[in-house]
Amino acid sequence: MAEIKINHLFKRYNPDSPLAVDDVNMTIADGEFLVLLGPSGCGKTTTLRCVAGLEHQTDGDIFIGDQLVNGLPAGERDIAFVFQFYALYPHMNAFDNIAFPLRAQKVDKDEVTKRVLAVAKLLQIEHLLRRKPAGLPSGEQQRIALGRAIIRRPQVFLMDEPLTNLDATLRIDMRAELKLLQADLKTTMIYVTHDQTEAMSMGHRIAIMNEGVLQQMDAPLTVYNHPATKFVAGFIGSPPMNFVDCQVSDDGIMDAAGTFTLPADHVPDLQARAGQSETNELVFGVRSEDVVLTTAVSDCDVRGQILVREPLGDEMIYTIEVAEHTIQAKTEPTFILDPGDNVGLSFDPQRIHLFDAQTELALVA
Repeated sequence: MAEIKINHLFKRYNPDSPLAVDDVNMTIADGEFLVLLGPSGCGKTTTLRCVAGLEHQTDGDIFIGDQLVNGLPAGERDIAFVFQFYALYPHMNAFDNIAFPLRAQKVDKDEVTKRVLAVAKLLQIEHLLRRKPAGLPSGEQQRIALGRAIIRRPQVFLMDEPLTNLDATLRIDMRAELKLLQADLKTTMIYVTHDQTEAMSMGHRIAIMNEGVLQQMDAPLTVYNHPATKFVAGFIGSPPMNFVDCQVSDDGIMDAAGTFTLPADHVPDLQARAGQSETNELVFGVRSEDVVLTTAVSDCDVRGQILVREPLGDEMIYTIEVAEHTIQAKTEPTFILDPGDNVGLSFDPQRIHLFDAQTELALVA
């Protein structure tokens, strides 16, 4: 097991291209499960491949344990990489696929058998050891790929979207199994995904990237409840956070048309937070579960009309037109409104987020 340190990592694929990774700094603790999260092209896989030695960084340092690995080939970094596509040898059965790394190291035959059986038991695939990958479901193939990585007993596991090709139900099962496996092995793991549900449910911490830049790195609930940037706030959560461009005054906040207005006493620490911005332009943000709907329209400062109702069984999601804005709200499934109904909106004051309109950084008291 080992700590990983990434110091001022840059990666540019050619002189004319933008930076794929732009001054990323992070430390992953020994035994930590870190998830790199972000949209396609954000730099998360490139960062992972630089740690693995499959890409050479343009600048910066990478340490695995106490060793600087900048110039070290991938095969000498004591890491195991699990890819999105399992890359199993089709002519070999599961036993031989799992045993391959040990045989390449010329490990004693009895030791190979002992370790393959131990890994197979851990992954509950003892009954598959004599079968070839082509005849197995994707979930079982993924277990074999994991077994091949685990058997080397590396210092670090690196995983690049390993569950993407599984169906939805199996993906949920494998999320739990991977989390339990990492806890059992206590091995440092970096896991790349674009799926926020995977990130929130699996990682000790989440590192969110966008356009090569590390936006925030923290525990899942901290990222959800206290996003550092507008990007993070909008990327994490389903539905995404509601945003309204506003201006701030002594009286409160309002949009440019004056159709969305909240008095100052509805927005805690408004002036202190707005004082962090060089202008009075800000972005109001609130999550759908923190929007309260009422049919007592006259009692609310913000009013709208129901556009869409989405019943999801355990909750209802409403899309509401508020002048030129669209706001989504979650309610109990028994709270029934119809498209066209007028509705009043209020917001949990302790759950209101404000962002600087120019820098998109969170404004916090």
